[in-house]
Amino acid sequence: MPGRVLIVEDEQAIREMICLALGQAGFECVEAADTNEAQQRLLSDLPDLILLDWMLPGVSGVDYARKLRGERLTRDLPIVMLTARTQEEDKVRGLDTGADDYITKPFSTRELIARIKALLRRTAPQTADTRVEVDGLALDPVTHRVQAGERRLELGPMEFKLLHFFMTHPERVHSRGNILDQVWGTNVYVEERTVDVHIRRLRKALSPSGHERLIQTVRGAGYRLSAQH
Repeated sequence: MPGRVLIVEDEQAIREMICLALGQAGFECVEAADTNEAQQRLLSDLPDLILLDWMLPGVSGVDYARKLRGERLTRDLPIVMLTARTQEEDKVRGLDTGADDYITKPFSTRELIARIKALLRRTAPQTADTRVEVDGLALDPVTHRVQAGERRLELGPMEFKLLHFFMTHPERVHSRGNILDQVWGTNVYVEERTVDVHIRRLRKALSPSGHERLIQTVRGAGYRLSAQH
């Protein structure tokens, strides 16, 4: 389950401490010292969760959380608020702005990791049998059908699994290694270039409806599914 966490905290020592603990727990960390830097990180690669400090230079964490909840791309992104404020009214205010959880400083990194894992379990994007749709492209894992309007698209088994993974994790850049782990499994030895072959096949299968454009190559990083052009 570990994923990518964006840590927005102006104190470098705290960022490094959190990043070390998360890294040991298998998470990938991205750091930002303020909301401007955080916004740049978000636009380049959407994380699975944000750790957001309340007191930040410039725009506060509370105001930034409100902004994130107002934007389509980030409205469902899990947010954990970090703060030294311990009053109940402060906690309520933080949660009311859109934070999903709240942890006060000083905190145990073990507790923080447990809270992050619990939140990611609650906000998992899709269950295995849930129908998903992106930009008019619909995938039903129960019937194994992919349709664009009334047009049915024919996909091979691996292309279907690959598309399902992308559609349940949209807007995020996935490395070839991560795609292999998530789609092929960690116990299977497959070369990374195999991903490129199946990406080409997937695009070809989606081309009759024009949805091949959803599968985007991010140079030097991997692939993502995005309805944004």
